[in-house]
Amino acid sequence: MLSPHEFATLMLVKAAPEQIDLNREELDTLMERQLVALEQLASGAQRPCLTHDGDSVLRAVVRKH
Repeated sequence: MLSPHEFATLMLVKAAPEQIDLNREELDTLMERQLVALEQLASGAQRPCLTHDGDSVLRAVVRKH
């Protein structure tokens, strides 16, 4: 089960990944649970992105509402 902060971070990764601080503790937890991965950009920077499982979690929540 995700904490409210982890869930909010998951939503933010989907909506605005460029605004995520890569040092957020919640981001580490989401990566450990394989809901988020880091993608390497051509510039050399990293950006978080949803994995298939992370996207599935968000879609499941939307279906419940």
